[in-house]
Amino acid sequence: MMGGLVILHLYPRLMNLYGDRGNVLCLVERCRRRGIASEVRAVEVGQRLDLTDVDILFMGGGQDKEQQLAAQDMEGEKGGLLRAAVEDGLAVLAICGGYQLLGHYYRPASRPEMKGVSVLDVTTLHKGSQTSRCIGNVVAQWEGKTLVGFENHGGLTYLGPEAKPLARVVIGYGNNGQDKGEGAQYLNAFGTYLHGSFLPKNPHFADHLLRLALERRYGHASLEPLDDDLEMTAHGAAVARARGDRRWTNRALSWLKG
Repeated sequence: MMGGLVILHLYPRLMNLYGDRGNVLCLVERCRRRGIASEVRAVEVGQRLDLTDVDILFMGGGQDKEQQLAAQDMEGEKGGLLRAAVEDGLAVLAICGGYQLLGHYYRPASRPEMKGVSVLDVTTLHKGSQTSRCIGNVVAQWEGKTLVGFENHGGLTYLGPEAKPLARVVIGYGNNGQDKGEGAQYLNAFGTYLHGSFLPKNPHFADHLLRLALERRYGHASLEPLDDDLEMTAHGAAVARARGDRRWTNRALSWLKG
C-alpha cells in the first residue's frame, strides 16, 4: 500500500455549486480503489488555514454573495499561505468562483470588486446584463484528451503572461467566449469553469492531480490503471450532449438501468 494523501476542501459549505463536492469524493474513491489512504479536511470562513502537510487543495464555485465572503476571508495570511504552497508545488483545483478568486480580482457588474489571491495571473470582469452569460456544455482539448463539463458564469476571464490556458475549447465558451481558452494553470495549480462534477467525468484529470500530489510528497507516483468504463461512458455522454447526439446519452442511461 502506498502512503496516504491529505486533501483539503476550502469553504465546502460556502462554495459548492452544481455538486462541486463530488470532485473531492472522486479523489478519495480513486485513492481507495488503489489502496492509497486519504484524509479529507475542511476549512471554512474564519478558521485557521494550515497547509503544512496538505497534498491537494480543492475549492468549488459560489454565487457573488458567497464569493465575496470567501474573498474577504482569504485576504492577508490565508492568501499568503496559499501562494507560498503553490510555489512549493501544492496541487490545487479550483472551479468557477474558486477559479476567479485564484486570480488577481473579480469585478462584478453591480458589486464591489473582489480581490483574489494572485495564484493565477488572470483577471475576471462581468460586463453587465448587456453581455450574455456563458452557459452550456463544454468540450475542450487537454494534452491530447478531452475534458467535459457544464459552465454557467457571467464573468469573463482573461489570462496574463504568467498563466496559460488549461485547455482549448472545442464546444462552449470557456474563459471568455473569444480566445478559445478554458481555465488556467500555473505550476500545479489549475482553475476551470467546468462543473458537473468535473473530476468524475474526467478521470484522466483526476489521476493527473493524484500523480502531482504523490510525486511532490513521495518523489514518485505509481498509479495502477482502474476500470473507468462507467466514468468514460459518462464522459462520452457529456460529449454527445454537447454535440446534440443522443446515442452516447442513451448508452449511459442503459448502463444506469442495469
